[in-house]
Amino acid sequence: MKKILYALYVTVIVVMAAATIVEKFKGTEYAGSHIYGSWWFVLLWALLTAACIAWMVRRRMRRWPVVLLHASLVVILCGALATHLTAHKGMLHLRIGQTEQQYVQTDDPQQMLMTDLPFALRLDTFMVRYHAGTQAASDYVSALTVIDDGEERRDSVSMNDILSYRGYRIYQSSYDNDGGGSMLAVNSDPWGTPLTYLGYALLFFSLIYMLIDPKGAYRQLLRHPALKRGALVLAVMAGLSSTVWSATPPTLPRGTAEKFGRLLVNYNDRICPLQTYAIDFTKKLTGRKSYAGLTAEQVLSGWLFYTDAWSAEPCIKVKGGELNHLLGTDGRASLNQFFDPQTGYKVGPLVDEYYHGHNDALHKSAYKIDEQLQLIMDLRQGLTLRVLPYTDEHGTTVWYAPSDSITDTVEPEHKKYITQVFNLMYEDVLAGHDDRVNVFLDKMLTYQQQNGGHSVPSDTRIKAERLYNAIPFATVLFMVCLTMGFLSLGYFMWRLTRPDERLTGRGKWPHRCFLAVMLFAFVALTVCLALRWLIRGTVPMGNGYETMLLMAWLILLVSMIASRWFRIVVTFGFLLSGFFLLVAHISNMDPQITHLMPVLQSPLLSIHVSVIMMSYALLALTFLCGVMAVILRVVNRRRRDMMQVQLESLSVLSRLFLYPAITTLGLGIFIGAIWANISWGQYWSWDPKETWALITFMIYAVALHRSTVTAMQRPLTYHVYMIFAFLSILMTYFGVNYLLGGLHSYV
Repeated sequence: MKKILYALYVTVIVVMAAATIVEKFKGTEYAGSHIYGSWWFVLLWALLTAACIAWMVRRRMRRWPVVLLHASLVVILCGALATHLTAHKGMLHLRIGQTEQQYVQTDDPQQMLMTDLPFALRLDTFMVRYHAGTQAASDYVSALTVIDDGEERRDSVSMNDILSYRGYRIYQSSYDNDGGGSMLAVNSDPWGTPLTYLGYALLFFSLIYMLIDPKGAYRQLLRHPALKRGALVLAVMAGLSSTVWSATPPTLPRGTAEKFGRLLVNYNDRICPLQTYAIDFTKKLTGRKSYAGLTAEQVLSGWLFYTDAWSAEPCIKVKGGELNHLLGTDGRASLNQFFDPQTGYKVGPLVDEYYHGHNDALHKSAYKIDEQLQLIMDLRQGLTLRVLPYTDEHGTTVWYAPSDSITDTVEPEHKKYITQVFNLMYEDVLAGHDDRVNVFLDKMLTYQQQNGGHSVPSDTRIKAERLYNAIPFATVLFMVCLTMGFLSLGYFMWRLTRPDERLTGRGKWPHRCFLAVMLFAFVALTVCLALRWLIRGTVPMGNGYETMLLMAWLILLVSMIASRWFRIVVTFGFLLSGFFLLVAHISNMDPQITHLMPVLQSPLLSIHVSVIMMSYALLALTFLCGVMAVILRVVNRRRRDMMQVQLESLSVLSRLFLYPAITTLGLGIFIGAIWANISWGQYWSWDPKETWALITFMIYAVALHRSTVTAMQRPLTYHVYMIFAFLSILMTYFGVNYLLGGLHSYV
């Protein structure tokens, strides 16, 4: 029976993993119909469920918390089966004023049927709501009238706000380009949804109770003698280096450029300080936040007002050896070097070939450099300087660039100011009249405050963004964390090689100093996340960059708490948080702060992501415990007694993290399912991220079944398993995001 259970469990995991790869090459529809929706996949889950029940009956499992936990999973699977067999979904298209009582059923893409609703729907109005002063949508709202047996009731549907009526749920899905129609998703799942939600409730209760059960394994673990042991660590901080440049191209004086950066601009459909745009412009062009000792505001104003001089400045970072060889450059080039009097734009043919399918390194480098040069062209044409707002009598605010075509609805004096202010200021810039330029900038800032309406951010938000721009949080903190982590790890390993040392260590002051530095890093990262939250107005979990910061924050928090029992956790915390901060620093994730799309503004999303990130942080610590155990096995192989004590202590520490990690992972996965069901009517879609999160949950759950999987009782075997289990985390987070894609991938 045990072998059958093992075989079915492994088979389910392998099939799900393979299905995500098949989906990558064959498409979502193929994977859905040939794997996830197939009879044999349902049968496979049914056999696994039956085998689990039979095993628990054979073992005479009587502890009700354990039985309830496994029963909740059975209920969830029954709910999924009920949804698979009885649920219906489809699409309903309405134009304003149109009444409809039929929708297109889309359960089978090969055979779409017109299906009757037990009521009729009329679209009264459709509205796209925007963030003030921008074209970034904040919500899509369909005002509806429900007509049932001659009675009418008014209701509305928007993102994260559904209409439930007579067993049907209506979701906002899309809308017509002219704004005169709305596309609504229709879902009917009278049996599957309540059964599934019951399973979720039982699972949430049993997972949490697993941590507080007085007779449970976790409470017994907290009383383990090994929790009184720890390890001594030391820390040394390293300074930052900077590059000094000798010559600088012409630009505004630092003070004037700083005043220029205080202007507001509509950038990425968000009203923010011009300084933010200047920093992004400079980083994308040069690879740094500054250039040749000049601030980002000076670089931007230099390209704006001294175009010819800056066109000859070799400040553009060029990646790719082949492209540098083609241009005759050594990693940096000027704008002029990309143009030839006879052949024209040198990388133009390569860019054109890239769009026609040439994706080798040379063509990718040409595409990237073309994007960089386009930033300069847009700035030279004034397309990106949307710094001049106008609010009409209806309260609608539009931010204009000097080169924009301005409608006749704008009052003549405002139209004149918008189109001419930069030309007048340009004359004073070239003449060197800095005082007059400062006056222009002061008046322009006043104009923004008076004419920006409700789109102008508060002073607090502006100050928060300028503070955030001034401090390179990720860069500084990854250097601090990794430096201290490696030094403390080296010191710890040196102590372990001494014959008189044990895992307990001696001394309190070095450990307290080390914790103080970790507390400093934690506070600094907290300030970073709080500033991003204040700037955007939503929890900072909207992209890969922010989740990397959140992961580092959670690791530091957990490490400081757990260091009360195991001092070596501080070393783990520094290494892991430093790694995630390094990824945030050097990866291609976008650190820009932008508005979230409407569907991502649900509070359930914030809970879902934060709980999942907490789980990943805890599981990452179990991985480091495993790595440390393997190192100790090699270092202390001749002192077997001491080695066994150390491995057992690390096993206790690892399991101390594992139980809450499994709890938070389970909570996070199924809170996300509830959010998905509320947002678009499908709590589980077998998206690659969902599938790999479930795979991760199943892989790590094996380590909790020590009585069934007896190999997990051997410390070294357990640690090796945890090392390999962490590969599922890497696949779930990085592999899905950058290899498999899907709804959850960060772009």
